[in-house]
Amino acid sequence: MGLKEQLNEDMKQAMRAKDKNRLSAIRMVRAAVRDKEINSQVELDDDGVLEVIASQIKKRKDALEQLRQSNRDGLVEAEMEQINILQEFLPAQLSAEEIEAVVTDAIEELGATSMRDMGKVMGKLVPQLRGKADNSVVSQIVRQKLG
Repeated sequence: MGLKEQLNEDMKQAMRAKDKNRLSAIRMVRAAVRDKEINSQVELDDDGVLEVIASQIKKRKDALEQLRQSNRDGLVEAEMEQINILQEFLPAQLSAEEIEAVVTDAIEELGATSMRDMGKVMGKLVPQLRGKADNSVVSQIVRQKLG
């Protein structure tokens, strides 16, 4: 079953269970997927849907920081719950050690030696780690290795 079908099934289950937060999160992702498909005029595959889910999580995390700075605790909890729901659709996240091993392999494979090679390394790693690791963490590890 593809991710879009999984989202549809989970939405139906959330409706039956009257789980408003889960239903809201899933509807938001489905709408974002639909928007992306309409804008690009291409039906998204699982990788494309993963990309949309990851971007929605990133947006929620950014909003979370702003809510924390504004001392809006009730909304912080709601955002955290939405983030947790969305993360269920992503593949298991890699640990820092696993990311570091993949980064090291990519650097060796490409023969990267300095920060000038960072774009080349990231270009190889981003598709490889899509949905499995946060790109900001990957970027930070690449900087440490090349810097």
